[in-house]
Amino acid sequence: MPVVSVPYAFNEEELYVDLRSIFGHSLFLKCEGFNFAGSIKLKAATEMVEAAERDGILTPESILVESSSGNLGVALSMIAASKGYRFLCVTDSRGNLSTRMMMEALGSQVHMIAGQEANGGFLGARIEYVRALCASDDRYVWLSQYTNPSNWKAHYRRTAPEIARQFPRLDVLFVGAGTTGTLMGCARYFREWHRPVRIIAVDSVGSVSFGGSPGRRMIPGLGMSMRPPLLDESYVDEVIRVEEADTVRTCHRLARRGFLFGGSTGTVVSGATDWLARHDAPGLTAVAVGPDLGERYLDTIYQTNWLQDLYGEDVLDSDEVAAASWMASPAPPTR
Repeated sequence: MPVVSVPYAFNEEELYVDLRSIFGHSLFLKCEGFNFAGSIKLKAATEMVEAAERDGILTPESILVESSSGNLGVALSMIAASKGYRFLCVTDSRGNLSTRMMMEALGSQVHMIAGQEANGGFLGARIEYVRALCASDDRYVWLSQYTNPSNWKAHYRRTAPEIARQFPRLDVLFVGAGTTGTLMGCARYFREWHRPVRIIAVDSVGSVSFGGSPGRRMIPGLGMSMRPPLLDESYVDEVIRVEEADTVRTCHRLARRGFLFGGSTGTVVSGATDWLARHDAPGLTAVAVGPDLGERYLDTIYQTNWLQDLYGEDVLDSDEVAAASWMASPAPPTR
């Protein structure tokens, strides 16, 4: 049995869900949310903090600061609490309330950006705030998940080898694209592997990571309002863009089978199952990386009023809407 003394020492590495019975395609979902931070971001956070410590950038007097829509902020909050650092997370209004409350419960300070920068949206405004903060006080240490090579190295060293051990005949890997740390780490690893693996990036419609016009994105996690500095498209074989309404429907379809996953995972699964439906290849070994679990999305993608206000009355199938309404209704009185 695992026994740990620090929370970042535990991470379930070998849990996969076979999604064939739900979606009709052979797809193995690597579940990355089973750790004390609740998401795959624990790996990048640990790698970045430990690299900064080795390089002497982090000292006992340092104040960690990072721009995050949620999951990395929680991971850094947990690590900072464990190691005794102060941590300030700069986020914006699209983040989940439960995520902000988790960071504050772990002792972190959360600063909410209200406005958007002209070209970079909320992300640009968050980054500008962090830069100004660091310029004003040299105690602040910005790990910069968007440019830090330790972000992708965490997945080159851990996530990709974990998949390779379980699936030595892997044919195609689906990875969500946010900062592209997970994508680049896995893609670089499998480029050097003993057999070719098709790397498919899954992005959100409205993201400009791979070009295109910016659009509204209300589900935090995947997608960027600027090109990710870590991205090298030469390692990516194909890009799939997923509408947020399809993310929502996929999350609810999984939940109806007892699997409560987060928005990033719903986006990756939606993109992967769509790709598999268009590429009918019997015997294909396909894996998707599921970054997060669903508890932090209970007041958003699992909340009927929030969904219908943003995406319309028919965002879910009628059966799913009825089920959601029934679950939200008060229990009938007992006699």
